[in-house]
Amino acid sequence: MPESSHFQKQQSLPTRHIQLQFKQRLLLSAASYFSCQPMPTALPDSFFHRDAKTLARELLGKVIRHKVGELWLAARIIETEAYYCAEKGSHASLGYTEKRKALFLEGGHIYMYYARGGDSLNFSAEGPGNAVLIKSAYPWTDSVSDENALAQMQLNNPDASGAIRPPQRLCAGQTLLCKALGLKVPMWDAKRFDPQRLLVEDVGQHPTRIIQTTRLGIPTGRDEHLMYRFVDADYARFCTRNPLRRGQVEGRDYLLLDQGN
Repeated sequence: MPESSHFQKQQSLPTRHIQLQFKQRLLLSAASYFSCQPMPTALPDSFFHRDAKTLARELLGKVIRHKVGELWLAARIIETEAYYCAEKGSHASLGYTEKRKALFLEGGHIYMYYARGGDSLNFSAEGPGNAVLIKSAYPWTDSVSDENALAQMQLNNPDASGAIRPPQRLCAGQTLLCKALGLKVPMWDAKRFDPQRLLVEDVGQHPTRIIQTTRLGIPTGRDEHLMYRFVDADYARFCTRNPLRRGQVEGRDYLLLDQGN
Protein backbone atom coordinates (compact mmCIF):
# COMPACT_ATOMS: atom_id res chain seq x y z
CA MET A 1 0.00 0.00 0.00
CA PRO A 2 1.40 3.43 -0.87
CA GLU A 3 2.41 5.49 2.13
CA SER A 4 -0.05 8.27 1.26
CA SER A 5 -3.00 5.82 1.14
CA HIS A 6 -1.98 4.35 4.47
CA PHE A 7 -1.85 7.85 5.96
CA GLN A 8 -5.30 8.70 4.61
CA LYS A 9 -6.72 5.47 6.03
CA GLN A 10 -5.20 6.20 9.42
CA GLN A 11 -6.71 9.70 9.39
CA SER A 12 -10.19 8.73 8.18
CA LEU A 13 -11.35 7.06 11.39
CA PRO A 14 -10.61 9.95 13.77
CA THR A 15 -11.95 12.40 11.20
CA ARG A 16 -15.25 10.56 10.99
CA HIS A 17 -15.32 10.36 14.78
CA ILE A 18 -14.88 14.14 15.05
CA GLN A 19 -17.62 14.72 12.47
CA LEU A 20 -19.96 12.40 14.37
CA GLN A 21 -19.24 14.19 17.63
CA PHE A 22 -19.93 17.54 15.95
CA LYS A 23 -23.28 16.32 14.60
CA GLN A 24 -24.20 14.95 18.02
CA ARG A 25 -23.39 18.30 19.62
CA LEU A 26 -25.57 20.07 17.06
CA LEU A 27 -28.47 17.72 17.76
CA LEU A 28 -28.05 18.13 21.50
CA SER A 29 -27.90 21.92 21.10
CA ALA A 30 -31.07 21.91 19.03
CA ALA A 31 -32.84 19.65 21.51
CA SER A 32 -31.67 21.86 24.36
CA TYR A 33 -32.90 24.97 22.52
CA PHE A 34 -36.39 23.59 21.97
CA SER A 35 -36.62 22.04 25.44
CA CYS A 36 -35.65 25.37 27.02
CA GLN A 37 -38.22 27.34 25.05
CA PRO A 38 -40.89 28.78 27.35
CA MET A 39 -44.30 27.17 26.98
CA PRO A 40 -47.25 29.46 26.26
CA THR A 41 -50.12 29.62 28.73
CA ALA A 42 -53.54 28.87 27.26
CA LEU A 43 -56.64 30.79 28.24
CA PRO A 44 -59.01 28.52 30.19
CA ASP A 45 -62.22 27.30 28.56
CA SER A 46 -64.14 29.49 31.01
CA PHE A 47 -62.78 32.59 29.23
CA PHE A 48 -65.03 31.78 26.26
CA HIS A 49 -68.18 31.30 28.37
CA ARG A 50 -69.43 34.86 27.85
CA ASP A 51 -71.67 36.89 25.59
CA ALA A 52 -70.45 36.89 21.97
CA LYS A 53 -70.01 40.67 21.73
CA THR A 54 -68.14 40.74 25.03
CA LEU A 55 -65.95 37.85 23.90
CA ALA A 56 -65.28 39.57 20.56
CA ARG A 57 -63.97 42.63 22.40
CA GLU A 58 -62.00 40.67 24.99
CA LEU A 59 -60.22 38.65 22.30
CA LEU A 60 -58.61 41.80 20.85
CA GLY A 61 -54.95 41.80 21.86
CA LYS A 62 -54.90 38.08 22.63
CA VAL A 63 -52.44 35.89 20.72
CA ILE A 64 -53.32 32.76 18.75
CA ARG A 65 -50.49 30.21 18.75
CA HIS A 66 -50.37 27.13 16.52
CA LYS A 67 -47.47 24.69 16.82
CA VAL A 68 -46.16 23.45 13.48
CA GLY A 69 -43.18 21.15 13.84
CA GLU A 70 -41.05 22.78 16.53
CA LEU A 71 -42.29 26.31 15.82
CA TRP A 72 -45.09 28.18 17.54
CA LEU A 73 -46.64 30.31 14.79
CA ALA A 74 -48.37 33.29 16.37
CA ALA A 75 -50.59 36.27 15.59
CA ARG A 76 -52.19 38.98 17.74
CA ILE A 77 -55.94 39.33 17.19
CA ILE A 78 -56.85 42.81 15.88
CA GLU A 79 -60.34 42.32 14.39
CA THR A 80 -63.32 40.18 15.39
CA GLU A 81 -67.00 39.79 14.57
CA ALA A 82 -69.74 38.55 16.91
CA TYR A 83 -72.58 36.34 15.70
CA TYR A 84 -75.78 35.18 17.41
CA CYS A 85 -78.15 32.35 16.61
CA ALA A 86 -81.09 34.78 16.84
CA GLU A 87 -79.87 37.15 14.09
CA LYS A 88 -79.93 36.48 10.36
CA GLY A 89 -76.25 37.09 9.65
CA SER A 90 -75.06 33.98 11.45
CA HIS A 91 -74.54 30.44 10.20
CA ALA A 92 -76.39 29.18 13.27
CA SER A 93 -79.55 31.03 12.21
CA LEU A 94 -79.81 28.56 9.32
CA GLY A 95 -80.28 25.74 11.82
CA TYR A 96 -78.31 22.91 13.34
CA THR A 97 -76.35 20.59 11.06
CA GLU A 98 -73.48 18.23 11.70
CA LYS A 99 -71.17 20.72 9.99
CA ARG A 100 -72.33 23.55 12.29
CA LYS A 101 -72.39 21.52 15.49
CA ALA A 102 -69.43 23.39 17.02
CA LEU A 103 -71.58 26.54 17.12
CA PHE A 104 -74.02 24.77 19.42
CA LEU A 105 -71.41 23.38 21.79
CA GLU A 106 -70.32 25.19 24.94
CA GLY A 107 -67.97 28.15 24.74
CA GLY A 108 -64.41 27.46 23.68
CA HIS A 109 -65.02 25.06 20.81
CA ILE A 110 -63.43 25.76 17.44
CA TYR A 111 -65.69 26.26 14.44
CA MET A 112 -63.97 26.33 11.05
CA TYR A 113 -65.46 26.59 7.59
CA TYR A 114 -64.44 27.51 4.05
CA ALA A 115 -64.93 31.10 2.85
CA ARG A 116 -63.86 32.31 -0.57
CA GLY A 117 -61.78 29.20 -1.06
CA GLY A 118 -59.91 29.49 2.24
CA ASP A 119 -60.23 28.41 5.86
CA SER A 120 -61.89 30.60 8.51
CA LEU A 121 -61.54 30.42 12.29
CA ASN A 122 -64.31 30.95 14.87
CA PHE A 123 -64.72 30.27 18.59
CA SER A 124 -68.03 29.32 20.16
CA ALA A 125 -69.31 31.68 22.86
CA GLU A 126 -71.90 31.48 25.63
CA GLY A 127 -75.28 30.27 24.40
CA PRO A 128 -76.12 27.77 21.64
CA GLY A 129 -75.34 29.10 18.17
CA ASN A 130 -73.34 32.13 19.32
CA ALA A 131 -69.74 32.60 18.21
CA VAL A 132 -66.91 34.98 17.33
CA LEU A 133 -65.17 35.07 13.95
CA ILE A 134 -61.47 35.93 14.03
CA LYS A 135 -61.45 38.38 11.16
CA SER A 136 -57.79 39.45 11.08
CA ALA A 137 -54.60 39.52 13.14
CA TYR A 138 -51.04 40.83 13.15
CA PRO A 139 -47.93 38.60 13.34
CA TRP A 140 -46.59 38.30 16.87
CA THR A 141 -43.01 37.53 17.86
CA ASP A 142 -41.56 36.94 21.32
CA SER A 143 -39.45 34.35 23.16
CA VAL A 144 -41.97 31.63 22.31
CA SER A 145 -42.65 32.59 18.71
CA ASP A 146 -39.44 33.97 17.22
CA GLU A 147 -38.34 35.24 13.80
CA ASN A 148 -38.12 31.66 12.54
CA ALA A 149 -41.84 31.27 13.23
CA LEU A 150 -42.57 34.50 11.35
CA ALA A 151 -40.48 33.29 8.41
CA GLN A 152 -42.48 30.06 8.33
CA MET A 153 -45.73 32.05 8.31
CA GLN A 154 -44.46 34.02 5.33
CA LEU A 155 -43.63 30.78 3.53
CA ASN A 156 -47.12 29.50 4.31
CA ASN A 157 -48.79 32.58 2.86
CA PRO A 158 -46.96 34.14 -0.12
CA ASP A 159 -48.67 36.77 -2.25
CA ALA A 160 -50.33 36.06 -5.61
CA SER A 161 -47.01 36.22 -7.45
CA GLY A 162 -45.33 33.84 -4.99
CA ALA A 163 -43.29 36.60 -3.35
CA ILE A 164 -42.89 37.04 0.40
CA ARG A 165 -45.88 38.88 1.83
CA PRO A 166 -44.96 41.78 4.20
CA PRO A 167 -45.81 41.10 7.86
CA GLN A 168 -48.50 43.79 8.01
CA ARG A 169 -50.48 42.04 5.24
CA LEU A 170 -49.78 38.48 6.31
CA CYS A 171 -52.91 38.01 8.44
CA ALA A 172 -55.05 40.88 7.10
CA GLY A 173 -58.18 38.80 6.54
CA GLN A 174 -59.83 35.66 7.90
CA THR A 175 -58.47 33.28 5.24
CA LEU A 176 -55.03 34.92 5.12
CA LEU A 177 -54.79 34.48 8.88
CA CYS A 178 -55.55 30.77 8.73
CA LYS A 179 -53.16 30.23 5.83
CA ALA A 180 -50.30 31.99 7.62
CA LEU A 181 -50.89 30.02 10.82
CA GLY A 182 -51.37 26.72 8.99
CA LEU A 183 -54.90 26.19 10.33
CA LYS A 184 -57.10 23.80 8.33
CA VAL A 185 -60.79 22.94 8.57
CA PRO A 186 -60.33 19.12 8.64
CA MET A 187 -57.79 19.35 11.45
CA TRP A 188 -59.55 21.70 13.87
CA ASP A 189 -63.27 22.03 13.16
CA ALA A 190 -65.43 21.12 16.20
CA LYS A 191 -62.33 20.52 18.34
CA ARG A 192 -61.28 21.92 21.69
CA PHE A 193 -58.08 23.87 22.10
CA ASP A 194 -54.98 21.76 22.70
CA PRO A 195 -52.38 23.46 24.98
CA GLN A 196 -49.65 21.51 23.18
CA ARG A 197 -50.73 22.49 19.66
CA LEU A 198 -53.30 25.30 19.40
CA LEU A 199 -54.26 27.88 21.99
CA VAL A 200 -55.13 31.50 22.67
CA GLU A 201 -52.93 33.33 25.17
CA ASP A 202 -53.20 36.56 27.13
CA VAL A 203 -49.79 38.22 26.66
CA GLY A 204 -50.77 41.42 28.46
CA GLN A 205 -51.60 43.43 25.34
CA HIS A 206 -54.81 45.46 25.59
CA PRO A 207 -56.25 47.92 23.04
CA THR A 208 -56.39 51.52 24.24
CA ARG A 209 -59.41 52.14 21.99
CA ILE A 210 -61.79 49.83 20.16
CA ILE A 211 -63.74 50.60 17.00
CA GLN A 212 -67.24 49.13 16.86
CA THR A 213 -68.80 48.97 13.41
CA THR A 214 -70.84 46.79 11.04
CA ARG A 215 -69.70 43.37 9.92
CA LEU A 216 -68.32 42.70 6.46
CA GLY A 217 -69.90 40.58 3.74
CA ILE A 218 -73.37 40.32 5.29
CA PRO A 219 -76.05 40.19 2.55
CA THR A 220 -78.76 42.86 2.43
CA GLY A 221 -81.70 41.96 4.62
CA ARG A 222 -79.70 39.70 6.93
CA ASP A 223 -79.04 42.14 9.78
CA GLU A 224 -76.17 43.81 7.97
CA HIS A 225 -76.78 46.98 10.03
CA LEU A 226 -75.74 45.43 13.36
CA MET A 227 -72.52 46.84 14.79
CA TYR A 228 -71.02 43.53 15.82
CA ARG A 229 -67.53 44.06 14.38
CA PHE A 230 -64.69 45.13 16.68
CA VAL A 231 -61.27 46.46 15.67
CA ASP A 232 -58.21 47.42 17.72
CA ALA A 233 -57.97 51.11 16.75
CA ASP A 234 -54.17 51.11 16.78
CA TYR A 235 -54.19 48.40 14.09
CA ALA A 236 -57.14 49.66 12.03
CA ARG A 237 -55.06 50.16 8.89
CA PHE A 238 -53.94 46.51 9.00
CA CYS A 239 -57.37 44.89 9.33
CA THR A 240 -59.59 43.49 6.58
CA ARG A 241 -61.08 46.90 5.76
CA ASN A 242 -60.10 50.04 7.62
CA PRO A 243 -63.19 51.40 9.42
CA LEU A 244 -61.46 54.80 9.70
CA ARG A 245 -60.97 55.18 5.95
CA ARG A 246 -61.96 58.40 4.21
CA GLY A 247 -65.70 59.02 4.09
CA GLN A 248 -66.52 57.14 7.29
CA VAL A 249 -68.24 59.23 9.96
CA GLU A 250 -68.03 58.56 13.69
CA GLY A 251 -71.46 58.03 15.20
CA ARG A 252 -72.93 57.02 11.86
CA ASP A 253 -70.55 54.39 10.48
CA TYR A 254 -68.68 53.45 13.62
CA LEU A 255 -68.34 54.05 17.35
CA LEU A 256 -65.04 54.69 19.09
CA LEU A 257 -64.90 53.00 22.48
CA ASP A 258 -62.37 53.70 25.20
CA GLN A 259 -60.91 50.62 26.84
CA GLY A 260 -63.24 49.48 29.60
CA ASN A 261 -66.42 50.96 28.08
